[in-house]
Amino acid sequence: MMGFFEDVVVGEERRLGAHTFTKEAIIAFARRYDPQRFHVDEEAAKDSIFGGLCASGWHTASAAMRAIVDHRSKSLAERTARGEALPPLGVSPGVEKLRWPTPVRPGDVVTFSSRVTDKRETKRPEWGLVFMRTTGINQAGQEVLSMENRAFIGRRPG
Repeated sequence: MMGFFEDVVVGEERRLGAHTFTKEAIIAFARRYDPQRFHVDEEAAKDSIFGGLCASGWHTASAAMRAIVDHRSKSLAERTARGEALPPLGVSPGVEKLRWPTPVRPGDVVTFSSRVTDKRETKRPEWGLVFMRTTGINQAGQEVLSMENRAFIGRRPG
């Protein structure tokens, strides 16, 4: 997905990477950003709607973003190594429908993937807009994150 806008194929899917959620990382993230009892206290979490400790959805979304950035960096490095032209880096105008349908538990390994759902030209001739659906699937095959995200992708010069 790290080519120019013209290279993007609707329907293309990429595995972005995986992340293992440890109990320590779940608690540390939650203490700093989302200090709810079911994210920071194993005993209190047992009496919550989740029945046990689980990661903040924001922690899961942050791991997805890290996978996106790491995949993009790797793709750019591969293009550089092949001597290919690099597209300018665009920004994301946002996400929609961010969901956490299944709790992420300590020890879960979540694999993130992204599928291109649409692409559109923009008013700016140097940019196109690519629409994606990004998901996180745990080791049991359960979806733990889904979001519809988009990004401006540089167009091929000339």
